[in-house]
Amino acid sequence: MPDADTVTTDLEAPSAVATEVRRRPALSPSRASDFKQCPLLYRFRAVDRLPEVPTKAQLRGTLVHSVLERLFALPAAERVPEQARELLGPAWTDLSADRPEWTELFDGEKPDDHAEWLRSAEKLLDAYFDLEDPRRLEPEACELHVEIELGSGVLLRGYIDRLDVAPTGEIRVVDYKTGAAPREIGEAKAMFQMKFYAVVLWRLRGVVPRQLKLMYLTDGQSLAYTPDEAELLRFERTLEAIWQAILKAGKTGDFRANKSKLCNWCDHQAHCPEYGGTPPEYPGWPEPDAGDETPLDRAD
Repeated sequence: MPDADTVTTDLEAPSAVATEVRRRPALSPSRASDFKQCPLLYRFRAVDRLPEVPTKAQLRGTLVHSVLERLFALPAAERVPEQARELLGPAWTDLSADRPEWTELFDGEKPDDHAEWLRSAEKLLDAYFDLEDPRRLEPEACELHVEIELGSGVLLRGYIDRLDVAPTGEIRVVDYKTGAAPREIGEAKAMFQMKFYAVVLWRLRGVVPRQLKLMYLTDGQSLAYTPDEAELLRFERTLEAIWQAILKAGKTGDFRANKSKLCNWCDHQAHCPEYGGTPPEYPGWPEPDAGDETPLDRAD
C-alpha cells in the first residue's frame, strides 16, 4: 500500500524526483455523509474522484458563502445589504478565475441567464440580512479550517462557515444553507455536519459549543440546536464506526451501492450497478486523500 503521507512524482528529467507532501486520509462531514448515504457514492467521490457537473444552485451557494466571508472582513459599519451586493461581482470574478469551467454552465448567447442567476444570489443575501445584522457581530473566524485526531486515531477535517465566540467563552457554530434539498433530508444531513464540527471543536478547545445554528437563506428560517457532552461522545463513536467501515471497504474495494430516492440527484448512475453501470477499476486505498471537501460541498 502506498505511503499515505508522501508520494514521489517523476518530473520531466528522468533523474529528477520531487517529493510532494500528502495529507493523511481523513474524515470530513461531507464524505462521512456520503458513506452513510451510499458507500459506492463515497468511493466515486473520495477514491475515484469521478467528475461531477455542478448545478447553478451549487455555484450560487458557493458565491453567497464567498460574499458573506468577504462581508465579515469589512469594518462592522460597512456590513450592509448594498455592500454585500457590490461584493457579488468581484467574488464571482475570483471564483470563476479559479474554476473557469464553471462559466460554461451559462449560455454565452443569453446574457440574461447569468444576470438572472446573480439576482437570485442577491435574494439569498437579502434573506440573510433579514435573519441577523452582521454589524452587531464580530466572528472569531469565517471559513475556518479545523482538524483533529481522535484518541482512536481517526483524523477529522472540515471547514466551518462561521465561528462566534462570546466574551464569556461560549461558542456558536453557524452554517449558511442555500441548497434546495428536500427539507427533511437536508436538515438531517445538515445536523450531522454540525455535530461533526461540534465534536471537533469540543476536542480542540475542551468546550462543548453552546449553539449550533443553521441559517436557511432560501426561506429565511433559522434552526438552533444545543448539544451536550454525552451526545457528542455518542456521535464521536458514530464517526469512529463510520471510519472503520470505510477502512474495511477500502482494503477490499467492496463499496456497496445503496439505492434510495437520493439516487435521482446522483451524477454517477452510468457507473452504478443499480442502474446497469460498471464502476471503474478500483485504484486502491488510500490514494487519493479521502478527506478533502470542495467549495461546492461547503456551500450546500
